Amino acid sequence: MSVPIAVGLFVVSLAVSVVSSIVLARKLDRVGERLGFSEALLGMVTAVGADAPEISAAVTALVAGHTDTGVGVVVGSNIFNLAALLGLSALLAGRVRIHSHGLVLNGGVAVLVALAGTALVLGWISGVVALVLSALLLAPYVALSSLPRRRRALLPAPIREALVEEQQDARRDEHAPPATTLDAFTVVPALALVIGSSVGMVTSTQSLGHRWGISDVVIGTLVLAALTGIPNVLAAIRLALHGRGAACVSEALNSNNANILVGLCVPVLVLGLGAVSGLERLTAWWMLGMTIVAVALCYGGGGLRRVEGVGLIALYAAFAGIVATR
Repeated sequence: MSVPIAVGLFVVSLAVSVVSSIVLARKLDRVGERLGFSEALLGMVTAVGADAPEISAAVTALVAGHTDTGVGVVVGSNIFNLAALLGLSALLAGRVRIHSHGLVLNGGVAVLVALAGTALVLGWISGVVALVLSALLLAPYVALSSLPRRRRALLPAPIREALVEEQQDARRDEHAPPATTLDAFTVVPALALVIGSSVGMVTSTQSLGHRWGISDVVIGTLVLAALTGIPNVLAAIRLALHGRGAACVSEALNSNNANILVGLCVPVLVLGLGAVSGLERLTAWWMLGMTIVAVALCYGGGGLRRVEGVGLIALYAAFAGIVATR
């Protein structure tokens, strides 16, 4: 593939991916409203919709045999999300607030899922074990978030307060109208466009990378990971600017959980992982460490302030510098 064709394919694929993922997230939001999903569950569904480019790019790369790129997209996206969705949001909004109960629920699950993903990349556990562990961690969280208000009274007070905060903050200033038949039928074409554009992005970046001597790890971890995260970044910044800190944090952490479960564990279970480079091991450790740091910073100050947001961005800059020079 010539350079002009590869560049053109990449630009078109990126544009289609961003637009179709935004449409997908909105349609899923309306379908969830029609099905009576709770506010928190609606937030998860729309987060997964916005996360579709990252997941589909990772799966596409793994299916095509580009393991370094596929793993790099998942791990790099998670690191990028912490810096952009949380760090940049705090920098622009001044503060991303979240109460401790909500953070313990969201952050605890995110750290444990990140640990499972790291253990998978390091070869400590198999794809089956990683998938089961991640599913067992996320299933109770999703189930609790799906509970109607009348049934939350039976829960322990800390969990109930965490759910109440997330429910209130998830959709405080907007409500999507219930889906129409057209909305339901739009979901499949939008998802198909996301997947198709991801194939175009992976194919074009692989071609350009080989021509310009850029490694698959750099392509996945820095290039595709950042660009496929654009829909999530836009959503998180909007939430932060509207003072919806719990929803912003949930957007970032749920996106990372979905990346590991769907973008890494499921493909590795089917296709295997193969040999993992030292750089990939480093990125896996960095993902876990940065997840712990982000959750700790949020917990210590009741959210993130500008200085802590700058700290997360600096951690990502250091990570990008290490990967780019290796």
